[in-house]
Amino acid sequence: MLEKLKNLETAAAEEIFKITDLASLEQMRIKYLGRKGLLSQILKTISSLPKEEKPKIGKVANDCKVKIERLWKERFDQFKETLDQEKDKTLDLTLPGFPIFVGHKHPITQVLEETYQIFAGLGFEIADGPEIEEDFFNFEALNIPKDHPARDMHDTFYITEEILLRTHTSPVQIRTMKSHPPPIRIIAPGKVYRRDADITHTPMFHQVEGLLVDTETSFSDLKGILTVFVHQMFDPETKLRFRPSFFPFTEPSAEVDISCVLCHGTGCRLCSDTGWIEILGAGMVHPKVFESVEYDPQKNIGLAFGMGIERIALLKYGIGDIRLFFENDLRFLSQF
Repeated sequence: MLEKLKNLETAAAEEIFKITDLASLEQMRIKYLGRKGLLSQILKTISSLPKEEKPKIGKVANDCKVKIERLWKERFDQFKETLDQEKDKTLDLTLPGFPIFVGHKHPITQVLEETYQIFAGLGFEIADGPEIEEDFFNFEALNIPKDHPARDMHDTFYITEEILLRTHTSPVQIRTMKSHPPPIRIIAPGKVYRRDADITHTPMFHQVEGLLVDTETSFSDLKGILTVFVHQMFDPETKLRFRPSFFPFTEPSAEVDISCVLCHGTGCRLCSDTGWIEILGAGMVHPKVFESVEYDPQKNIGLAFGMGIERIALLKYGIGDIRLFFENDLRFLSQF
């Protein structure tokens, strides 16, 4: 047994110094020191030796293992030092680094930020409010009582009879007027929710609504503000038209169309050959709304407008399906 251990140690030492690469060195370690290696096979026979020989053989076997491990570690360190030196020689510190690929802002975020900048230039401040809203702020204060047929148009997500997911950001206007005296000039951007989903509608989308309240506000002011917005968002040559419409919270009310961004008014598939595309609703604040926030409708005049940001982005970038905004396809998002 002692002779086997001595021969094993000698063979391992000779083999280690003949090795020329790390892979072979690792194979050598497994051959001698692995669980099924040559040393392990010898150690398994110790149990069959006479009792008085076991301590002596065990000590010699352990010394053999320690020596082989030491020789292996020394050889491993030599290889590692050589590799580090070669790596240093091949490293050119003058080479440029690897490029860092930076993500893009989502197209909705880009349009929102551009909208903020345009209205900030017109003196509007940003106001915010909760997405889980009370029925009073979402409907009743906006002259939409519980039995009003206009509620059907909103496809509302109700949590309880009095709590819901807001269907527009108009509740922010009510909350602002209840907490601040006039004059007021705000836009209210944010997410809104409606039970609707198809190629041009999603259950969640973004709106920006605006409110201006003062003592000498007029419909001409409304037309001027929206004209500036459209010309800066799309093109200075874009035309606008205001069509009579109905909203419970404004009177008079109007739908605002712009000349088609694709055919510029000549008629195409996008505008159904009309030359016009609807982009938002607007009007003068209804006296009933002022009464609900305790503003004097005899002294104060207000204008309001609201638009879906996804619709603006669809037109601005020529996108055909609103669902692309929410699919997180990098091939789509990288275009912006």
